[in-house]
Amino acid sequence: MKSSDVISWPQFLGKIPALVQGLPGLIKGLKMGDTEDKTRTVGIGLCVQLAQQQNPDGLAFIQGDIQLTYTQFNEWANRMAHFLLSTGLKKGDTIAIMIENRAELMVAVTACAKIGVVSALINTTLRGKVLIHSVNLVKPKAVILGEEMLESYESVNNDLVIPQDSRYFLADSDTLTNPGIAPTGWKNLALLLQNESHENLINTQHIHVNDPCFYMYTSGTTGMPKAVVFNHGRFMKAYGGFGYGGLRLNGADKMYVALPFYHATAMAVCWGAILAGNATLVMKRKFSASQFWQDIRDHNVTAFGYVGELCRYLMDQPANALDLQNNVRAMVGNGLRPSIWKDFKARFGVSKVLELYASSEGNIAFTNILNFENTVGLSPLPYAIVKYDKEKEAVIKNDKGQLIKVSKGEAGLLIGEITDKTPFNGYTQSSNTEKCILRNVFKEGDAWFDSGDLMRDMGFKHAQFVDRLGDTFRWKGENVSTTEVEYIVDGVEQISETIVYGVEIPNTNGRAGMASIRLDCEESEFDFKSLLNTLKNELPHYAIPVFLRISEEVDTTGTFKHKKAPLKERGFDLSKQQEPVYVWLPKTEEYVPLDKTVQTKIEEGFYQY
Repeated sequence: MKSSDVISWPQFLGKIPALVQGLPGLIKGLKMGDTEDKTRTVGIGLCVQLAQQQNPDGLAFIQGDIQLTYTQFNEWANRMAHFLLSTGLKKGDTIAIMIENRAELMVAVTACAKIGVVSALINTTLRGKVLIHSVNLVKPKAVILGEEMLESYESVNNDLVIPQDSRYFLADSDTLTNPGIAPTGWKNLALLLQNESHENLINTQHIHVNDPCFYMYTSGTTGMPKAVVFNHGRFMKAYGGFGYGGLRLNGADKMYVALPFYHATAMAVCWGAILAGNATLVMKRKFSASQFWQDIRDHNVTAFGYVGELCRYLMDQPANALDLQNNVRAMVGNGLRPSIWKDFKARFGVSKVLELYASSEGNIAFTNILNFENTVGLSPLPYAIVKYDKEKEAVIKNDKGQLIKVSKGEAGLLIGEITDKTPFNGYTQSSNTEKCILRNVFKEGDAWFDSGDLMRDMGFKHAQFVDRLGDTFRWKGENVSTTEVEYIVDGVEQISETIVYGVEIPNTNGRAGMASIRLDCEESEFDFKSLLNTLKNELPHYAIPVFLRISEEVDTTGTFKHKKAPLKERGFDLSKQQEPVYVWLPKTEEYVPLDKTVQTKIEEGFYQY
C-alpha cells in the first residue's frame, strides 16, 4: 500500500481553510441538487433561461468562428421547442438525437428539455447492429440527425422503428445562417423552425426532478448497450455540485470541452458547471492533442473537461516552451492516473484537479472539491466500500450473511445505498435494473446499487478508483461491454465461440480488448482481414479487439460460465500461453501474428495505442 493511498490528519487539516471558503457554494450546490421536493421546477431549460436572464449578452457558446450569446442560444432553442410541440410531440415522448459535437446538438437537447421530451443521446461512433439496438430500444417518435451521421443512419434505416415522416435533418454547417439542403426523405429542421416563436415556453415550468431528461447508453453485461434514464433531478445535482460546489465558474470564464456530449461527463458535469456560472462553452468537434493547448490560448480558456486518456495524450506531446502559457486554473473529469497526476499539473500549470467519480446510471458520486492528489474526492451520499474476492468475482460475506466494509487503505467494491434522496433510476428494462441492486446488505430490507467498480478507502470520506469489474472494461475513454463484442464476433463466419476481456498494455490507460476465439476451420484458412472489416462496420473503433487468441477449446466453470480470470492474467504475453496470438497494430488494416519482437515493441511503447 502506497502512502498516496490514504489521507493523513495533517493533510486533511491543511484543507480546512479551502473547505470553509467553499462552504457557501457547497451549501448552494446541495440546495440546487436537492431532489426531495418532487414538485419543484427544475431542468436544463430552466438553467439555460436563468443564465440568459443573468448574462443575456454573455457568450454561451463558441466553436471555431461560431459564437452565440445566451440570448441567441435560448431563442434558438425556443424556436425548435415550439416547432417540436407543433408536430404533436409531448412530455415523455422520446427523440433520437444523432449529432456530433456542435451547436445544433446543444440546441436540440435544450429544446427537448424545455418541453419534457426525452433526448436519446446516440453514441455517434455506433454502427450496424449496435446502432439499431440502441435506437429501437427507446422507441423514439422522431430523430434529429446531423448530416455527418447520414451515412450511418441510412445504412440501417430499414431496421429502425422511427417513422419515415418524423426524420429531421440538420446540415453540417452553421444552420442559423446556412440551413443547407435536406436529402430526399428528410425534413430540413433549420428551415422549419425559422418562423417559430422565440419566446420561453410555459412547458418549462412543469418539468420536475423525476421527469426523464436523457437516455444515455452504457455498456453492460447483456450483450448490447443499455439505455440509462437520466432525469432532470440528476442534471440539477451536477449543475449544483460541480457548478456551485466545485468549479464555481463565472461569466468571465470559458470552459473547453473536447469530450463527446453523448456522455455525462461533458453533457451533465461540464455543461452543468458552465450554466451555473453563466460561463462560456468552448466546444471542440473532436479531440486533438496537437491543437488542444493552442485552442485554449486562442480562446483564453480558464477550465477544461477531461478523461484520463486525454491527459495522457497531452503528456505524450513534445514538451513546448508555451506549455505554461495558459490561463487554465481548473480541470474537471475522471480517470487522471496517479502516475501522471503531479507531472501533468506541473507541466501545464493547472492548480486544481476536480477529479470525479460517477456513472450515468449510478446513485453515488464523488468529487475532489478539496483538491487532494490521486483521489476521486469525497461523497456526501451514503455509500460503502465492501470486501470483494476478485478470483471468485463475488462479494465476501460474514457469518451473518452480511457484507463487510474494508479498512482504511484497502480496496473493495463500491456500493451506494438506495434511498428516497439517492434513488437508483435504473434502465429502460427493469430486468437490467434489478441485476444492479444488492439487497439485505447490512440489515434486513436495505438495498444498495452495485457500481461494479473497485475503489480504495483513503479515509476522511475520500476514495480512489482502482479498477472496473465484471464484463465491462474501459479503453480510449469508453466503456466496452465484453458481451456486446462477443455477440458481434460470434456472428462472424467460421468463428464458433468467443471470450472477450480487457488486457493491460504498459503505459496506456484502461485495458485493450482481447478476444479468445475458437475457429470452425484451420487457422490458415481463416480470413483475418475480413474479420477486421466486419468489426469496423459493426463496432465503434474503441470496442474492436486489439488482440486475438486462437483457442482449440474454451474453459468454463461448472455452471458453464467462461473463465476469464486466467485469460486476463496471461494477456498477450506469448511466454504465458501456447496458443497463437494475433494483433491489430495501429494504422494497419488486418490482424497479423504476434511474435516476440512485436510483443516487446508493444510493451516498450513503440506503437501508440
